[in-house]
Amino acid sequence: MKLRIRHVTRYQFDDPVKYGLQQVRKTPKSSHQQNVLSWSTDVKGGRKELAYEDHHNNTVELLSIDKNAELLLVTSEGEVDITQTDGVIGRHLGPSPLWLYKRGTEYTKAGAGVRALVHETDPKAPDLQRLHELMAQIRKAVAYQTGSSDPAWGAEEVINHGRGVCQDHAHVALSCTREMGYPARYVSGYLMLNETIEQDAMHAWVEVHVHGLGWVGFDVSNGISPDERYVRVATGLDYGDAAPVTGSRVGGAGEALSVQIEVAQQ
Repeated sequence: MKLRIRHVTRYQFDDPVKYGLQQVRKTPKSSHQQNVLSWSTDVKGGRKELAYEDHHNNTVELLSIDKNAELLLVTSEGEVDITQTDGVIGRHLGPSPLWLYKRGTEYTKAGAGVRALVHETDPKAPDLQRLHELMAQIRKAVAYQTGSSDPAWGAEEVINHGRGVCQDHAHVALSCTREMGYPARYVSGYLMLNETIEQDAMHAWVEVHVHGLGWVGFDVSNGISPDERYVRVATGLDYGDAAPVTGSRVGGAGEALSVQIEVAQQ
C-alpha cells in the first residue's frame, strides 16, 4: 500500500527568538517492510544545518531558528510503500546492541502495577501468545482517553490512573515486556486512520524482540499488530528517544504550537 504523508509543525512566538536549535525526527527510512519513495523537509523561519543517524538508527535533522524569527514552519512530506507483514519487522539493525533495549528508563520503571499485569499472563505460553495476552491486559487496565494524562507520567502512574493515550500505552508495554525479559523499544510513526485523513499528532506503539522472529510490533491502543497502514519513523528506549521534535532556544516567549498531519492512501 502506498501512503502519502504531510506533516506541518507551526510555532508562533510572541517575542522574537534570539537563538534556537531543534532535532527533528519525522523522516521514515527504507527498511524491512517499508520503502520510502520520496521525502522532503522544508523550513521557513529557520534552516536545515545537517542530518545524521543516531544510535537507534533514526534519521535526525538538525534545524536552526533564524535570529529574531517570530514564526517557524516545518513541513515534512513524502510517499512510502508499505508491505503487510503482520507486525513482524525482522532482524535487529543499527549500532545499538540488543541488550540495551532491556534497560529501564524514568518512563518505564516497573513497580507493583507492572508486575501485576505481567502476572496475568501465562509464562508457559508461546512468546507471541503471551505478548498478545499482555497487550490485551494493558488495554483493559488503561482506558484510551485523549487529553486525559500527563506527558510526564511513567508506567506506574499511568496504571494507577487507569487512563492514557498511545504514548502511555507504549510506556506500560515497554515496562512489562522488559520485566518479562524481552528487549523492547518505543516506536513513533504515522498511522492511516479509516475515518479521517487529518490528525494532530503522530502515533506510538512498541516492538518486542522475539527469538526466531526478530522485532515484532504491537499497538496496544488499537489492539492489533501494525499492518500496511503504519509507517515507522523513529525508535528508542522511550518517548524521549523517538520524540518528533526536541530542542532548546533563547527568547521566543509566548509560544503557540500547532500540528497538522495528513495520512492518505495514494
